[in-house]
Amino acid sequence: MTEVLLTILGIVLFALGLLVSIAWHELGHLSTAKLFGIRVPQYMVGFGPTLWSKKRGETEYGIKAIPAGGYIRMIGMFPPGQDGRIEARSTSPWRSMIEDAREASYEELKPGDETRLFYTRKPWKRVIVMFAGPFMNLVLALGLFYGSLMTLGMEGQTTKVAGVQKCVIKQSEKRDACAPGDPVSPAYEAGLREGDRIVAFNGAPVSDWDTLSNHIRDTIGPATVTVERDGQRLDLHPTLVANKVAKKDADGQIARPLAYVDAGYLGFASKTEVAPLTFGETTERMGDLLENGLHSVIALPGKIPGLWDATFGDGERAEDSPVGVVGAARITGELMNLDLPPERILVMFMNLLVYFNVSLFLFNMLPLLPLDGGHIAGALWESVRRHTARIFKRPDPGPFDVARLMPAAYVVAGVFVCFTLLVLAADIVNPVKLT
Repeated sequence: MTEVLLTILGIVLFALGLLVSIAWHELGHLSTAKLFGIRVPQYMVGFGPTLWSKKRGETEYGIKAIPAGGYIRMIGMFPPGQDGRIEARSTSPWRSMIEDAREASYEELKPGDETRLFYTRKPWKRVIVMFAGPFMNLVLALGLFYGSLMTLGMEGQTTKVAGVQKCVIKQSEKRDACAPGDPVSPAYEAGLREGDRIVAFNGAPVSDWDTLSNHIRDTIGPATVTVERDGQRLDLHPTLVANKVAKKDADGQIARPLAYVDAGYLGFASKTEVAPLTFGETTERMGDLLENGLHSVIALPGKIPGLWDATFGDGERAEDSPVGVVGAARITGELMNLDLPPERILVMFMNLLVYFNVSLFLFNMLPLLPLDGGHIAGALWESVRRHTARIFKRPDPGPFDVARLMPAAYVVAGVFVCFTLLVLAADIVNPVKLT
């Protein structure tokens, strides 16, 4: 019963975090739109039927049933057509899409709104309004990331010995128990003990796990390991052997997906400790997170075949497989049941929200309609056209009609919907689980 309640608690907490993230995103659009005098009739968190709403001033604020996004409605998102009309009809389905989008952006037009239309604002103001939403997600991610890592800290491996392996086992075999015929591990043979802290390797001081791990991997044969034990320093003399160990990536982290290489092997487990990070260390990790997030967004199309096979075939779900809202909520439920100190669970939960908000920022910055990045690209293109015309003393080309791109926007939206449904199916049928 306790496990079920903790799982429900995790799902509820993630849902609340999701709603806050969406509301925060839309607040960026809302605040800047009002700052520039654009009328905003609606501010909604979620889609579908309205669960609650209240009108304050000229804006209706509300929460809808499906927490899969949100929106604000701004008057005059698109300029009138070439004939100056905002209502027209065409027998062409593509043209109808354009006209419907244009008409919808004016459906709540009131007397006096002529000077409060979105498209009449200078391009740089429109860029700020559309960028403000994703930027708010980035700000929230930075706040959570710096706040959690610089106060609660982050778990990391140290040079202290948590345990000594008695025999040499290939990491690719994924077993812990020694089998007959396994050779004695160099650490056990040399007398390394639990509680020792390794302070030097072959005479070179070591204070962090990454440095020590690299020394060990690069050494096959006799070595001198200096440890602190009971307040005294001792030199141990193991003979390191070659073994199959997990491959590291360019950043020194375990490569994903898992791969194995031959490298030097000592045979002990390092102790993990939680310690607050400095501002510089946190900034470096945040930079890595943004870089990895960007690479993940670029690599999304290439992950579709594996996702399909994991859902409808007999393929395994990759550890770096895309995860949707349902999958993330499920992971949060599992997180609450881990046998870990509450502060560590809190840091992991906050990091999950950080990843979600970074993904929202990067995804929305793609220069594709109907995403925010598509509107930003349209405003920038309009600015380029107008400045070019001014330089060459040509007539002002006027506002760039983003509505003409709506057929492509519907195609993009359709692709996103299909991808979202595929991820949803994978999260239900073959979910990513905590390991």
